[in-house]
Amino acid sequence: MKTITTLVAAAVISASFSATVMAQDTLALVVSTLNNPFFVSMKEGAEKKASELGYKIIVLDSQNDPSKELANVEDLVVRGVQAILINPTDSDAVSNAIRVANRANIPVITLDRGASRGEVVSHIASDNVAGGALAGKYISDKLGENVKVIQLEGIAGTSAARERGEGFMQAVKSENMQLLASQPADFDRTKGLNVMENLLASKPDVQAVFAQNDEMALGAVRAVQASGKDIMIVGFDGTQDGLAAVKRGLLSATIAQQPALIGEIGVSTAVAVLAGKSVEKNIPVALMMVVK
Repeated sequence: MKTITTLVAAAVISASFSATVMAQDTLALVVSTLNNPFFVSMKEGAEKKASELGYKIIVLDSQNDPSKELANVEDLVVRGVQAILINPTDSDAVSNAIRVANRANIPVITLDRGASRGEVVSHIASDNVAGGALAGKYISDKLGENVKVIQLEGIAGTSAARERGEGFMQAVKSENMQLLASQPADFDRTKGLNVMENLLASKPDVQAVFAQNDEMALGAVRAVQASGKDIMIVGFDGTQDGLAAVKRGLLSATIAQQPALIGEIGVSTAVAVLAGKSVEKNIPVALMMVVK
């Protein structure tokens, strides 16, 4: 019995030691979904910077599911990673995952979307409120006051959707635009198409559309093309597909973020934290308006 107990204890110690060795110089990135070009670019930026700085990085996809997001973080805590970068599926729901990391004393950095609760060392994102306002101002400048607009909203509960909507609504008010409808399409191209088709039927006099990301904007483009109408569409993110659509004249404009840079800054910030350096609580990443 003593021999068996000794062997079991040795195995536990060995497994623990192996996990510790694996976790040395290892960061983690938990992404809301990799079924979106924006977050793929963010992942690639993080991987590039981690490689440059001599760190390994584990990337896990939450598939837009808060329960999977929580399981991903619990898995990473068991693995003993040094820091976790997380792009939340939902600003409220992610708090549970962050608290798991907090209890394990693993620093957490949020990317693109913020968290309502839990201890976050730094939040790295574009100024989504300013971006939404910029989109609205562009529409008004091009089409004039009293322009009739529709907004396609992202996933309810995400800080990006809330903040972009807040900025756009500021412009709607200040520029005297007529908001005909504002409906969610969950940052998804197919849903953007379906929602826009329904809105074109019920709001035929719409003149412009603001979509809170390029994926929904590209879905809206397909719906508008099928209708034969001439409607201005403005997206948000500056993805490769979005920029290509602007170049072709399918999108009037996109508010371009720099997702790869967000990922790079996230890794650099994590490494600074691990080195004992102080970092800014909020790190803004510049936006720009892209037109043809």
